[in-house]
Amino acid sequence: MKILVVAPSWIGDTVLAQPLFRLLHQRYPGLELDVIGPPWTVPLLRRMAEIRRATAHGFAHGELKLIDRFRLGRELASERYDQAIVLPNTLKSALVTLFGGIPRRTGYRGESRWLVLNDMRHLDEHALPQIAQRYAALGIEPGASLPPELPLPHITADPMAVRSSLARLGLSAAGDAVAFCPGAEYGPAKRWPAPYFAELARKLSAEGHPVWLIGSSNDAAVGEEIERLAPGATVNLCGRTALDEAIDLLAAARLVVTNDTGLMHIAAALGTPLLALYGSSTPTFTPPMSEAATILKLDMPCSPCFERTCPLGHFDCMNRLKPATVHERVLEALAAAPANTVAAAGAGSAAHAGQ
Repeated sequence: MKILVVAPSWIGDTVLAQPLFRLLHQRYPGLELDVIGPPWTVPLLRRMAEIRRATAHGFAHGELKLIDRFRLGRELASERYDQAIVLPNTLKSALVTLFGGIPRRTGYRGESRWLVLNDMRHLDEHALPQIAQRYAALGIEPGASLPPELPLPHITADPMAVRSSLARLGLSAAGDAVAFCPGAEYGPAKRWPAPYFAELARKLSAEGHPVWLIGSSNDAAVGEEIERLAPGATVNLCGRTALDEAIDLLAAARLVVTNDTGLMHIAAALGTPLLALYGSSTPTFTPPMSEAATILKLDMPCSPCFERTCPLGHFDCMNRLKPATVHERVLEALAAAPANTVAAAGAGSAAHAGQ
């Protein structure tokens, strides 16, 4: 059996697609599973053991590029896939599977996709409240039931690569760092306030914990604000790492404090202990799928609103989640989490290799 999956555009959603990949392997022993997605997701996809080959499709958000999609589809035709599963809900995302002549093309109803998909599914949002469940349901027959518990996402971090990333960035491999993920691509309504992150950083630094700020170039401004408000208490890495290096850093941290963002889902898949801060979104829809995750939220009457900015102007769902409360939970999590030994294992491997 050969299956092609068209991956989502968001990093977090890509992590939440992994239970689908694992279920497909359970269903089809010997499965050859390939995935195509935007270039920024490929470093993540290549860390998933279920995937034979991960390929970048090169289409930016909103771009049609019909001729390029046709060419990619004709390239895929040589693989002779048995099925394609299209996770994005747009018509254009499904076109390459039609152009590739893939006989069974599976996805949810929407945006005139009946023109392209021939295994159309109806989404029952109440029966499948989580994104991971919705993706996984595309891997079973219509009307079949998902297992009571989905397999958890799991991505790997090579200790040698982790140590290399730490060395390039000039970071200690002591294994006691707390990583902050203060950004959120979706919008500011998902971000715990930067002054709160700064206050937490000052407290943790005074208690002997290195604090790393991790994020993309889009998070550079918030990283700089936290760094300015907590002078000397943080190492600001926002915009300074490729995704592969960000994954390595999250693997090396003792604890991650994070907004509901793609890096939160990566930390969960790595098994790194984490505290997830929710405001405008909800873990009912996109929970961190990890037994080492703790969720902090206030359950305000107006949340979740799923808006990019607070529609009421007060931002109480995050503003009322005070640094003292989060600090208390961080101390509890640190007490339960041993020092991270991933980088130390890399050092041991390197020493052994040199003997």
